[in-house]
Amino acid sequence: MQAFLKDWRQDAMNKHQYESAIFIGDKLLALTSDPNDAFWLAQVHFSTGNYSRALSFLEKHKLLDHSPSCRYLAAHCCVKHSKYEDALAILGDKTPGHLLGNSHKSRRKLQHTSGNARNGIHRKGSSRTEKRGQSEEQEREATSNSKYEAAMCFLRGICFAKQNSYDRAKECYMDAVRIDVQCFEAFDQLMKNCLLPPDEEWEFLESLDFDSIATDSSDTAQEAAHFTKMLYTTRLSKYKNPAEFSNAVDSLSQHYNLDANPDLLLSKAELLFTQCRFKQALAITSSVLAADQYNFSFLPLHLACLHELHQPNTLFLLAHRLADTYPDEPATWLAVGVYYLSISQIAEARRFFSKASMMNPHFGPAWIGFAHTFALEGEHDQAVSAYGTAARLFQGTHLPQLFLGMQHLQLHNLTLAHEYLTTALTLCSTDPLLLNEMGVVLYHLDHLPEAIKLFHTSLQIADEIDSDPTFWLATRANLGHAYRRQHQWTLALGEFDEVLRQGSAPSQQQQQSDSNSSTTGKHNILAAKGLVLLEMGHTWEAIGALHEALGVCPQDPVATDLLARALEENVGGEESGEFGDEDTTQDLLDEAVEVKRQEMMRRGPRKVGRRGRGVGGGAGAGAGTARARMSEGGEDSMMIMSDGDE
Repeated sequence: MQAFLKDWRQDAMNKHQYESAIFIGDKLLALTSDPNDAFWLAQVHFSTGNYSRALSFLEKHKLLDHSPSCRYLAAHCCVKHSKYEDALAILGDKTPGHLLGNSHKSRRKLQHTSGNARNGIHRKGSSRTEKRGQSEEQEREATSNSKYEAAMCFLRGICFAKQNSYDRAKECYMDAVRIDVQCFEAFDQLMKNCLLPPDEEWEFLESLDFDSIATDSSDTAQEAAHFTKMLYTTRLSKYKNPAEFSNAVDSLSQHYNLDANPDLLLSKAELLFTQCRFKQALAITSSVLAADQYNFSFLPLHLACLHELHQPNTLFLLAHRLADTYPDEPATWLAVGVYYLSISQIAEARRFFSKASMMNPHFGPAWIGFAHTFALEGEHDQAVSAYGTAARLFQGTHLPQLFLGMQHLQLHNLTLAHEYLTTALTLCSTDPLLLNEMGVVLYHLDHLPEAIKLFHTSLQIADEIDSDPTFWLATRANLGHAYRRQHQWTLALGEFDEVLRQGSAPSQQQQQSDSNSSTTGKHNILAAKGLVLLEMGHTWEAIGALHEALGVCPQDPVATDLLARALEENVGGEESGEFGDEDTTQDLLDEAVEVKRQEMMRRGPRKVGRRGRGVGGGAGAGAGTARARMSEGGEDSMMIMSDGDE
């Protein structure tokens, strides 16, 4: 009869007929009085969403001390009711120290004994076989308990995160994965909430004991360990070790037929996004959403790409569809906010970013977008406050610290900007935009050799990650200005010529950007080139460059003054290589740059979603992330500070 009822109960569960499962499970429990049947019935109540009844059932049958699985289910019921203190009372507020080592040993022992049993290694007769069977059963029970203990660590982390104790939450998540490397939800919380810097992510991955994974045989266990490690590798920050990431993706695609798997495609799109290859990233996200239009893990990155490529019509249709079908999803109102941001309705964008962040206080893209709206309107105090909140919530990503540094750079608070950017560098030293911003700060502090080194490193990293070079023209212009300040005329001229050469053939992304901003950048570079040529004594070439600058912007006061002086010098026949009053010329450049700074500060940052691990990842994905992540565009900030000297 018991077997009959168990089969009936399982058949009802398979059909999601929970009332039938409860009806039969109750009768089975009356026959057996087995704690396992009681736990099974409590799980059915939990599956129906009746968390109070499930918890009451566990307490009624005194199952909380029966096994870790019962305590886990009871604590999960409390979490579902947002009773985090009650959940911690059941779970305990610390991870038992003995769990961090014993779980791996027990699983290795189970794997070894299971392999021997399958190979027929029973040399001492039936008694030895029985003892071995009992030992294996005990090991299996210990392994099951350790998995539930890991799940309890995960729940403990959830409780601490809800109480804004992020350091303790991070430790609990890490303990959960250390105890059970297959506890992916804990690992995912670490990655998508950017709780670890990129360096620590890779160190943590290397510290995990993937060999503890137990399967039917030692050969398959080794393969499973390697497979799991590759899967986890694809979830890490794309700012570090892109070669290892590519190797993992290639292996999973070729040997396990995962080339069309959405999770791997998301990782590829995140990598493309960090490389500023927005059109390729959008092609991937669009293909996945075409097959599964409500895959919310893709939405932050997809929205960031649409914003970068200036596609407000697509954003409008997507936001309307999401608002009609999923009004309770934070990503829905993120989409609405990004749409309003793309059409420059900043107040409306702020309102919807705020709504998304209130629905999910740990939604990184919403917080970053909310802060961007203040930056766009020049409300620097509010922007700094919002970025500071994001920095507190997402301690493992450098993006909030970067944005704080950029805000103080616009306010000319060079000391504070240097402090925030230094903090960002400790979290991530491989972001070209971050290196450029630090170079700009050092440039204005008159540390020109250090600034030149950082500009060089920024361009080198951008090249290594195969980023679109046209997105780093401002960094190259900064490098040219730094050379000019050091009177390295030939090097400066080479950089300015390279900027003009690459800028004359804009990428597809640039073709969709604001033409006025690109025009402004070109005439500034031509004026700087004219000044360098005059300093080198090439008067006729300087006159040609300055004429071209005035052709682009006839009202440019710097180019006008330089051209007048160049013509006077040419008429006077002076070929000494020294041009006019250098201090006066520098003052004019500074005055022109200051005017441009004020214009840019009124406009604020144009981009959202510029960097990919995002916070919440969405850092990252980017608007993500953030794992997509949303971030502020770098061109405006770079060009503000790059066309003159302090």
